[in-house]
Amino acid sequence: MTDTPARLLNLLSLLQTPREWPGSELATRLDVSPRTIRRDIDRLRDLGYPVEASRGAVGGYRLVAGAAMPPLLLDDEEAVAIAVGLRAGAGHAIEGVEEASVRALAKLEQVLPSRLRRRVSTLQAATVPLLIRGDAASVDPRTLTVIASAITGTERLRFNYRAGDGARTKRQVEPYRLVSTARRWYLVAYDLAREDWRTFRVDRVGEPFPTGARFTPRELPTGDAAEFLTSSMRGAQQPWEVDVSFAAPADHVASRLPASFGVPEPTGPDSCRLRTEAGDSLEWLALRLALVDCEFTVHSPARLVEHIGALGSRLSRAAGGV
Repeated sequence: MTDTPARLLNLLSLLQTPREWPGSELATRLDVSPRTIRRDIDRLRDLGYPVEASRGAVGGYRLVAGAAMPPLLLDDEEAVAIAVGLRAGAGHAIEGVEEASVRALAKLEQVLPSRLRRRVSTLQAATVPLLIRGDAASVDPRTLTVIASAITGTERLRFNYRAGDGARTKRQVEPYRLVSTARRWYLVAYDLAREDWRTFRVDRVGEPFPTGARFTPRELPTGDAAEFLTSSMRGAQQPWEVDVSFAAPADHVASRLPASFGVPEPTGPDSCRLRTEAGDSLEWLALRLALVDCEFTVHSPARLVEHIGALGSRLSRAAGGV
């Protein structure tokens, strides 16, 4: 093999398998001399790949963990598996990996051959995720990657948007950041038609399309996308002052509620009380409390007490009609 770049790629592909390769075996595989293998190993090291050599009759070369992450070579099956996994992770808000999943997915899908992109899409379409938590909003990973690419490339974005009341509008924005909460994805962007900053729920975004027009990023009023989203959500609805007693240990209740609710205060070995602020709808609050799976009493707000009473009556009637 006389093509040095192609030979280096083949050598790197072999070294990425979890084993040690004798120099003679590498030379045979690549149809070159052991001296050429040694030169190619030095070239890979110069490129940042940490190739370790061991001496002796059973010695050889292997790729080890280094100080930085060098580029990897993936075969077709590996690339498809990683893309499907990243889509699954990016499509739902998974704390700690959500933003990284979207960035990695955007990079990977940009270089995937069309035949592999079709395989990934086919697998995704044939897979139905089981959402254990009823409060999570599913998002099309392709929507996320389009938005992420537009943010990275400072490219204006067009999309259809469905508001909470069902109204549909067409938007053109300068996308700033994606923000993931424990439940949903949001886009923080400058709305060109409204000449102001806006937040958009990504699960309500349809047919995002990069326009090709570049822009100079504006300065966000708060300087932080997460802080801007929080203040925007608080401005849209005043938080409820929630006070609930549970007939269960505090650690059990805390494990069944979002971390944003805070930690319940123990009132006994098998009881606790939670006082917190929640900026969510009464419907969602009622369902979250019911999912704790223990007896509980709502002390406030009064509207939540009324809503749970009405919901309980409706569920009792539904059960009685079976």
